[in-house]
Amino acid sequence: MMVLQFFIWGAWLPLVWSYLAGLGFTGAQIAWIGSAFAIASILAIFVGNQFVDRTFSAERFMAGSHLVGGLAMLGLYFVDSFWPFFALMLLHSICYVPTISVANSLAFTHLKDAQRQFGLVRMGGTVGWILASWPLYYVLQGVEGTALQHALSTIFLVAGAASLALALFSLALPHTPPRSVSGGAAERLAWREAVKFLCSAPFLIVLFIVTFVDATIHNSYFLLAGGFLGQIGVKPENIMPIMSIGQVAEILTMAALGFCLKRLGWRWTMTIGILGHAARFLVFALFSDRIPAIVAVQILHGICYAFYFATLYIFIDVAFPKDVRTSAQGLFNLLILGLGDLAAKWLFIPLQASLTHDGAVEFQRLFLVPAGLALAAAALLLIAFHPPAKGEGATKSAGVVG
Repeated sequence: MMVLQFFIWGAWLPLVWSYLAGLGFTGAQIAWIGSAFAIASILAIFVGNQFVDRTFSAERFMAGSHLVGGLAMLGLYFVDSFWPFFALMLLHSICYVPTISVANSLAFTHLKDAQRQFGLVRMGGTVGWILASWPLYYVLQGVEGTALQHALSTIFLVAGAASLALALFSLALPHTPPRSVSGGAAERLAWREAVKFLCSAPFLIVLFIVTFVDATIHNSYFLLAGGFLGQIGVKPENIMPIMSIGQVAEILTMAALGFCLKRLGWRWTMTIGILGHAARFLVFALFSDRIPAIVAVQILHGICYAFYFATLYIFIDVAFPKDVRTSAQGLFNLLILGLGDLAAKWLFIPLQASLTHDGAVEFQRLFLVPAGLALAAAALLLIAFHPPAKGEGATKSAGVVG
């Protein structure tokens, strides 16, 4: 399930920007298409995640969503004007984004020990991304002109076919009906109950704030790293492979996540994940003339993602009431996939422009900003994130273990 889930995303996302430029879309049009995931992450809370928590079984929702989303993705192969393209991409995103939360919740429901096993399961997602993005990237090397544009369009066929395959495969997943609380006391709107529960626990509010900051930093890496590598002398054809080193490291880190989480606990595991961002950006800022160091530090991406985001998903499943866990996953995915991405663009694109002189960016000053944000977020998490022991306070029914 996880391999196919992220294969779909990895098949189109890395190469779609070159394809859109080849269609002659304006910068504003490309930005709107790029914002489809952010828009979908907002709608997912009120529609998709709500349905799974209250109405549909998770596996049937996965099947239906990937069927419609796959057809929309296939449709992108045939359109070359903005409004049809944007409409199809938005439809695909609305169908796809909720399934990230649903896939997590489905896995947590059937894993006997999520803290130990989820990292290994989620590792399949990273493998799926690599299986999709790497072969397509290398196959297209050396292709130019109209032949390149035609070749790039095949990313939608590959992603669409994978989505339809997951739709079919989802029917074979274990039956996972909506979960209700005892006595039928569940709030009809699952997202509203998830928000109420979040607001009732100070440590969850802290986690929500830290997640927003960390998501902003995480997305800033993808905005800035490619241009930085090019400016320090890395050849264009080597930028993607260098940035992909982090994905290989992510596989290894995911495999070890259960071991680390059991020994370090929630707070320290997630703090280390945030500090990975600080370390990477500080190396970028202070050792930009040492390309081997810049390449080597890419391995920290695995720690940044697995130790914070994967651990966060596990914690959400433990901390929130069982009948709103999919909506709670969606609530945090709003930050990771939506608001954090938008905040990174609103903050770092103008900042990069202000630090650009004669075509060269002052990356040393620029990278100190995300590094400082990461250090501040890590400090906030260490100081203020103290989930109660099992049976205490607001999380008595959720069974949080500090």
